Amino acid sequence: MNKKGNLIVIAAPSGTGKTTLVGALLRALPELKLSISHTTRPIRPGEKDGIDYYFVNEGNFKDLLDARVFLEYAKVYDYFYGTSKVWVEAELNKGSDIILEIDWQGARQIKAMFSDAIFIYLLPPSIDVLKERLKKRGQDTLDVIENRFAKAKEDISHYDEFDYLVVNDTLEKAIEELTAIITTMKLSVKHQKDHLKRLLRQLLD
Repeated sequence: MNKKGNLIVIAAPSGTGKTTLVGALLRALPELKLSISHTTRPIRPGEKDGIDYYFVNEGNFKDLLDARVFLEYAKVYDYFYGTSKVWVEAELNKGSDIILEIDWQGARQIKAMFSDAIFIYLLPPSIDVLKERLKKRGQDTLDVIENRFAKAKEDISHYDEFDYLVVNDTLEKAIEELTAIITTMKLSVKHQKDHLKRLLRQLLD
């Protein structure tokens, strides 16, 4: 029987480089699986449906919401995002370690359901760098950039709802810290006691 997998929640304000970091983390730790969210936002250049997100219209999203398909959902910058409950629970039961790349609202919902999950919040190295990163993406209008920048401080104010803080200054350092956090989590007593149940029983008998 497989041991249950671990749930790792990663959140950040827009422009912090969350998607880039998560992609690098998946390459560094290929045993991790990324949960692909549903979203109503428009597809961006270079993105693929079913790989980056499942892109749906608002009507379809609300139908899925009514059918209780989502583990968590949130409205972020006028668009809905949701995580598939069936897929996440099935993968965890198979023993897979899952990353949820969501926002603080979704993280709050997950925390109420998964007390053993680990919650990581990513920070930019400065507010100036955050604004510059938003501009450099070249995917949004000036009004959208300003809106995202204005909301960043509100998002960051929820940092203390998370277990760990990682500053995305350089990619290499941030990946090293994320890898260390996940390795430490997997070696903790609460995660190891079921996995090592047979060994512990032998040692204590």
